[in-house]
Amino acid sequence: MLGKNSKQFGVWLDSVQATVVGRKDLDSGEFVVLGQAKNEGQGSNSNENTAHNAKQGLQQKFFKEICALMQNAEEVHVTGTGITQEQFMHFLANTAQFKNTQTKESTSQHMADEKLVQYVTAQFN
Repeated sequence: MLGKNSKQFGVWLDSVQATVVGRKDLDSGEFVVLGQAKNEGQGSNSNENTAHNAKQGLQQKFFKEICALMQNAEEVHVTGTGITQEQFMHFLANTAQFKNTQTKESTSQHMADEKLVQYVTAQFN
């Protein structure tokens, strides 16, 4: 961990939705829910290649929406179900703004916003 004054964020995500938790005053204060993002999904496509490309494009848009809530992040704890959190961590590593961001992950079931805030607070203490 970088320390108490780093810009710390927690993200719970699956392939459909994400909740971002961060400090109220960016580098100090209590953790609060900063926002949520949704992956709208895709309609039907006539062929497999088009469907795959559409899915990838929507996932990139979803990840960018999450990143917009984490300006100047120095530490990010990513949690959720499935492999989406791993894909998100790779996205962060390949994005210039976040390439030096320290990330770690864990697996957890969906939790209420208050529980998520408590969980993220525990991860950074």
